[in-house]
Amino acid sequence: VARRLSLRKHPECHSMAGGKAIEHLAQTGNQDLITFRLPMQQYRNCDFSFTGLQNLINNAIEQKEKEEGIQEGEILSCVKDVAAAVQHAVAVHIIQRTYRAMLFCIKNSMLPSKNATLVVSGGVASNQYIRKALQNLADVNDFALLCPPPRLCTDNGVMIAWNGIERLRAGLGVLHSTAGIRYEPR
Repeated sequence: VARRLSLRKHPECHSMAGGKAIEHLAQTGNQDLITFRLPMQQYRNCDFSFTGLQNLINNAIEQKEKEEGIQEGEILSCVKDVAAAVQHAVAVHIIQRTYRAMLFCIKNSMLPSKNATLVVSGGVASNQYIRKALQNLADVNDFALLCPPPRLCTDNGVMIAWNGIERLRAGLGVLHSTAGIRYEPR
């Protein structure tokens, strides 16, 4: 979405990563000016999908560009409102699907009866709006919320590497010999 909105050209966001730029602009945008239909509402499972939402967002941006008479790549006058609406739709989708997962785990006795914890990491956990929504969800359902500090939530590659370091230190799942291992690079 940040790329489609050309946020690298926005004076407030030129040095920010896409998610950070969306979060920054959304702080002063009006999320109620654009409403996006949430994905997967017909499915009663815990899966996430942002493909349908991405299509709706792209169509809305294209429509706004036509209304404002600008070309793709130029900054919309309502870019902050689009950012706020996008951030809100993503947060609601995450909350709804996470809540389903929590209920599923509770119903199937997959969690301790006390001190259940919701763990969130990766880039999504660095977004303070989403993190606050997840904190509210956790609080209402008597869960603890555990998120690494935002500086450790910027890239899933970093999270995977961190997990690898911890597993290596603990001696868990360490492959000591690569003999016989086959792989196909892509």
